[in-house]
Amino acid sequence: MEMVQCLHSLSFLFLTIISSSDVKVLVARMEARYRFAGTLQATFLERYTENGRVVRVEAGIAYFRRPGKMRWEYEAPEKNLFLVDGKSAWFYVPADHTVTRVPAKESTDWRTPLALLAGEMKVSRVCARIQPAINEAPESSDHVVLFCDLRAGYEAQKQGSQDHPPQTGEAGEAVFFEIVKDSGELVRVLVRSPGGVGIEFHFTHWHTDPHVDDSLFHFHAPPGVAIVNGELPAGNHGLNP
Repeated sequence: MEMVQCLHSLSFLFLTIISSSDVKVLVARMEARYRFAGTLQATFLERYTENGRVVRVEAGIAYFRRPGKMRWEYEAPEKNLFLVDGKSAWFYVPADHTVTRVPAKESTDWRTPLALLAGEMKVSRVCARIQPAINEAPESSDHVVLFCDLRAGYEAQKQGSQDHPPQTGEAGEAVFFEIVKDSGELVRVLVRSPGGVGIEFHFTHWHTDPHVDDSLFHFHAPPGVAIVNGELPAGNHGLNP
């Protein structure tokens, strides 16, 4: 038993060493990779889970433009659109002929923290602290997974308690970034809530400054589409479905 405890202590010490010597370098590398792009484009795969079971898989193309604009075009299994124009967040379901609008600052959608890609690209604006992930394995040996403790402005609820298990945020959400060690390229973003709900964004085919018109980041409701003001519909990838 003492040997096991000793090994556990050594593992914890190793993680501490990694945190103090390497994490800042890795974060700076990711920031530098995306900071000077006016527009970013990537293909994404999104997995939504409940209690470890995959309940929905979606795919499409995401765009990020400074300052503070995002566009997520869902192509499969059906067409949907999530758009942030800098002031409002819009979720459009063509099949339902409705669009939901909410002030961007009030949105608790899981995609909202990714707006850092459309901002100053400072991870510290999103994460109160960041450290190596303890129980999350990277997809490849040349990747690293980092735990992000979200700042209050990005949390769906603010409890104020500090008595949480390791690597959960103030509201109990666990957020992780997986990046390529050498290049800083963002590969995955994972978010898990204490209720067993989770979501994963997997990114590939990053493009820097593609030729995209600014009109792509403005939503214009088609004729006959009803605009509903309020939070995004229940089950639409929010932090508290």
